[in-house]
Amino acid sequence: MKTVIAAVFSSAVMAGAGHAATVTNRDSDTAVLVIVEGQSRMDFALASGATETICPSGCFVTLPSGDRIGLQGDETVEIVNGSFVFK
Repeated sequence: MKTVIAAVFSSAVMAGAGHAATVTNRDSDTAVLVIVEGQSRMDFALASGATETICPSGCFVTLPSGDRIGLQGDETVEIVNGSFVFK
C-alpha cells in the first residue's frame, strides 16, 4: 500500500513540475516582479532577455508598471514596455 501511495504522489509531483508559466523579459532593463503564491510573497528580478518559469501552481504577479496579473501556471508571456503580452 505504501508503494502505491508513493507512486501516486511521485506522479502528481512530476506532473505538477511540468506546468509553470514561462516569462521572457523583452525590455532593456531588469524587471522586478512581485510574485504571490498562496501566503508566500517574493520579489523576483528577471534580467533583460532572460526567460524563467514561475508559478507552477498559479499565482498573482505585480509588474513594474503596477499591473497585477493572475497566472494559472500554463501561460507563455513576455514583458514588453513593463507589461505582459500573452503568447
